[in-house]
Amino acid sequence: MANESMRQNWTDGAAGWVANQAVFDAVFAPVTAAILAAAALERGSRVLDVGCGTGTLLAAAVEAGAEPVGVDISEGMAAAARERVPAAAVLVADAQTADLRGDGPAFDRVVSRFGVMFFEDPQAAFANLRRAAAPGARLVFACWRSLDENPMFSLGSGLLADRLDPRPEPSAPGAPGPDAFADPGRLHGLLGGAGWDAIRIDPLDFTCDYGFDGTDGVEERLTQIRAGGVGRLAESQLVPRIGADGWEAVLDEVRRELRGHLVDGVLRFPGAVWLVSAANPAANPA
Repeated sequence: MANESMRQNWTDGAAGWVANQAVFDAVFAPVTAAILAAAALERGSRVLDVGCGTGTLLAAAVEAGAEPVGVDISEGMAAAARERVPAAAVLVADAQTADLRGDGPAFDRVVSRFGVMFFEDPQAAFANLRRAAAPGARLVFACWRSLDENPMFSLGSGLLADRLDPRPEPSAPGAPGPDAFADPGRLHGLLGGAGWDAIRIDPLDFTCDYGFDGTDGVEERLTQIRAGGVGRLAESQLVPRIGADGWEAVLDEVRRELRGHLVDGVLRFPGAVWLVSAANPAANPA
């Protein structure tokens, strides 16, 4: 598997995503809706969900009468998707190198919600997705814009990162990770180089609303932070150093920071993504 580092990362983080599936689905609901509107899934169409996670888009595809196939690099994610959407086929594979089509017909739609930013060779990955797609098929995905535009990656978790030794270094521009495609010009070039046509990269601004269940959303956000990479690393480093009571005191600091960002009594903050669409213009390359 070419993308071994990301496979390990998502294997380690799968449990947190699975445990917080309802939170992620609620917070990212506007993004999910935008992807589905742009993809216009049709009854009987074949749909490939790249980085399918716990199966949000797979479930929507089944509801639309489509025939979905999910691919994820994490066995934990794939297992959760299979349980949630038994009507979908779910592969554990690296979408940048795997034969995604197999013996089945080509895909009419290729979709992804935050699943395409982690490829070591993104142009090769997009070319591989195109090989699995039918002529005229549509690719639709959402990816994050810059980290500076997205408190999702710093609010609360930044306080924990400051206590790590060493503190994580920022990733290089374009490196695999959440903001790999922050530069729309680079993303356009990668898609065009992979053979996709009619490329559109549109900004989508939305609100990450953690008050979906009637609470202020602080504990929901804190649970997400603790389950993420920074949260897990902080707990493993700090508990031996400062003890369980000290760790609880740090978590209380995080709670105070989050409460400082309540809007009308609820934790809400902006989200900024690219909504991307492209078309497979002709017969697939050999």
